[in-house]
Amino acid sequence: MCTCAVLSVAFLALKGSAKNWKLRGEIHRQMAQVPEQRLNSLTRLTNAMSVDVEDFFQTEAMAKTVPRSSWDGIPSRVQRNTEQLFELFDAHGVRATFFFRGWVAERFPGLVRAAKDLGHEIACHSYWHRPVYTLSPSEFREDTKRAKSVIEDAAGVQIYGYRAPSFSLVSGTEWAAEILAETGFTYDSSVHPIMHDLYDNRNAPRHPHQLGETLLLEIPISTVRLGEKNMPFSGGGYFRIFPSAYVHWAMRRINRVEKRPAVFYIHPWELDPGQPRLATSRRSRFRHYTGIGKTAKNLGRLLKIFSFAPICEAFSNEPGTLGFGTEHTGTRQIRDDARLPSVASQV
Repeated sequence: MCTCAVLSVAFLALKGSAKNWKLRGEIHRQMAQVPEQRLNSLTRLTNAMSVDVEDFFQTEAMAKTVPRSSWDGIPSRVQRNTEQLFELFDAHGVRATFFFRGWVAERFPGLVRAAKDLGHEIACHSYWHRPVYTLSPSEFREDTKRAKSVIEDAAGVQIYGYRAPSFSLVSGTEWAAEILAETGFTYDSSVHPIMHDLYDNRNAPRHPHQLGETLLLEIPISTVRLGEKNMPFSGGGYFRIFPSAYVHWAMRRINRVEKRPAVFYIHPWELDPGQPRLATSRRSRFRHYTGIGKTAKNLGRLLKIFSFAPICEAFSNEPGTLGFGTEHTGTRQIRDDARLPSVASQV
């Protein structure tokens, strides 16, 4: 059974043994120990908020139902859904990293510019949203360069961050990191170190690290280590399916125990319970629609409790990252004092 299906009932099923009861009890005890209004002052680390900007019919779960050749014929909801995120973030004083799909940026350039003008970091989420492991190196290079070009044209700034479709930078795609580095990216956030039927990265490092022989910094999606397994919590279907108590417990565990910022992700369509229901498989319906009616409320609560910033700021002090001045021309060197480029550099 895939991770998503297993974990959808995992929390509620933590009752079969003393060990599971202990875990369930730990989660609830930590939630009860501190009044919610005091969590902000105690959760001092700034976490990374990220948005994968895509329309409701463009997910991998819908790939067989809605072929890419039909995208232009479907009424889009991405602009108003993304603007809803703008409003929610603004209400909580949060800025984020927006990983735009090139297809979206080309058709809604004003949306990209609006995100930039609001102080968000602009980054790349491919052009066609095809898993990296389905592409040849030349196909990946072409898709990535096209996406980067249209996003930068729309935003009017250079972009440095990349996130692969469906977290598909897996074993066997090591060549992709070299292409990203040569294309001008300085960090990647494509690794979700869990077991999944679309991407199996269970053995990947959980914390930021350099990718292969490149100067590319990998900033993985956050997980919590329980026993010998990495458990997901930090966005997407996991955020919609799991109880908020578990998500908040996991965030605080990353911040307080591991003393690291967490990386959270969300999609604009996850705040849109009124989107059309597409005829697809039971598994895809489960992944796409479960919990969609409560996403906005739960996200608002998360933004109230925890501190968030764009990836480039949350990880600005990560050792070994790359730093750039306005004179950056593509020649890259690791420096002891190097840092990720800030949002301020996107001007």
